[in-house]
Amino acid sequence: MSERTELIARAREWMAQDPDEATRAELDALLALVDTGSEQAAADLAERFSGRLQFGTAGLRGAMGAGPQRMNRVVVAQAAAGLGFFLKSREPNPSVVIGYDGRHNSRVFAEDSAEILQGLGVATTVLPRMLPTPVLAFAVRELRTTAGIMVTASHNPAADNGYKVYLGGADGGSQIVPPADGLIAAEIDRVASGSIASLTRSSEYATAPESVIAAYVERTAHAARHVAPLTIAYTPMHGVGLEIFESTLAAAGFPAAQVVAEQAQPDPEFPTVAFPNPEEPGAMDLVLARAAESGADLAIANDPDADRAAVRIPTSNGWQRLSGNEVGWLLGWEAARAAESGTLANSLVSSPALGAVAERYGLEHAETLTGFKWISRAPELVFGYEEALGYLVNPDTVRDKDGISAALAVLSLAAELRGRGETLADRLEQFAAEFGGYASGQISIRVTDLSEISRLSAALRENPPRTIGGIEVTAIEDFLAGVGDYPRSDILRFRLAGGGRVIVRPSGTEPKLKCYLDAVSHEGDGAQRLAAAQATLDRLDAGMRELLR
Repeated sequence: MSERTELIARAREWMAQDPDEATRAELDALLALVDTGSEQAAADLAERFSGRLQFGTAGLRGAMGAGPQRMNRVVVAQAAAGLGFFLKSREPNPSVVIGYDGRHNSRVFAEDSAEILQGLGVATTVLPRMLPTPVLAFAVRELRTTAGIMVTASHNPAADNGYKVYLGGADGGSQIVPPADGLIAAEIDRVASGSIASLTRSSEYATAPESVIAAYVERTAHAARHVAPLTIAYTPMHGVGLEIFESTLAAAGFPAAQVVAEQAQPDPEFPTVAFPNPEEPGAMDLVLARAAESGADLAIANDPDADRAAVRIPTSNGWQRLSGNEVGWLLGWEAARAAESGTLANSLVSSPALGAVAERYGLEHAETLTGFKWISRAPELVFGYEEALGYLVNPDTVRDKDGISAALAVLSLAAELRGRGETLADRLEQFAAEFGGYASGQISIRVTDLSEISRLSAALRENPPRTIGGIEVTAIEDFLAGVGDYPRSDILRFRLAGGGRVIVRPSGTEPKLKCYLDAVSHEGDGAQRLAAAQATLDRLDAGMRELLR
């Protein structure tokens, strides 16, 4: 049998088990083109069947479509069954709660998973409607389930979907980490060796009561210790955050937000943004326009599954973006002020500023690998964040990043400062005067060919720079070779004279090479320290762009 004949046979076997008419038709049309001799169609078919969408510590995430390298009902059914077998191997009576967002097929993927898990004898509960990821993470703890599944691709493009897995019990409702991911992946591969048509399904799964959502709102509202009549411009960015954000605002005592009408309701096409990610240029244009119209004190955006929060504040020069690091510093400082003991945690690519806060307040500081699956597991966690707009301000409630509670915490701080006649901009200068002036930046290189990322990383390893932007490189740490207790990872960290640093790594969720830049100054008052750190950061940015050109 020729290689192409074998590939066509595999595709037809796939179609035979696929319950989705749309992806069957997609594959059928592709096979018809292959039959005409189309080399492009043959290459497309070969790529779709060249392997499997890998299940890892981020679960599954990828473009939707037919074949094992895409997100579809077959891949999701295999993942659900694999998870079910894994859970049953660990305990006799496992349970799962499932949530989903407003993306294409999210509800279908959730219902397929529920039917398969229930059919395997895993007690399964589905949230009553599309809801934010933090609500699902909360439900794992609230319902004391063995595991949780959230169907979402977070802030990825509209063509994508994904599948996050959480573990309860001793894991406390955090996302999976090794070795659980590998064990689940092995079970998925075993399921995939057969047909999903042989899996027993049951529609006798439960629907979570509204009381679960009400409990999340009530406890999240407690993140606001101070309340003031702030004018708040808000967008859920075509996602599922609006209902819960508005309910939580009201429960905390804040006035209703000025909502961007064009982005208020879930829309899986995300028609008003190029990428539904508040970090992307232009993504917050509509909420900034709404903020200007309403004379808002703050503009806040959640990403589509509301596990991230972006903040802008008005200044005399327009709307200032607070970076993920800046919000992390400010919320970490507030958490430290209220804590008698515990740990402040951040990812290793986030600013080192939180470590200075922890030291000042006699708290522990943990620097983890990127991702809240790691941050959330820091012992005696008080507060955790990563620079990509993710914050964990309420670890007793949710063990994952939470854009709703983070927004409430920012509003609480703004309300407290207003009572003293101060602003968030003032607080940033106070932070610099207290702990040092920190400045952080990022360079993201998006690629179409993933081998380009490997090429750039290899070039930096083979010919490491002695200076970056004219600043001396004092040490190079290659995580592939081993650094401390960290797992071996494709990360390079350049330590610089004066306390700055540059970290280079591939993105874990997007086809990007990312460079994280950090600078610090301890000279002068708060404003002078910030200006000096920014000047150093500008040199690092120019230097790294030259190196990666």
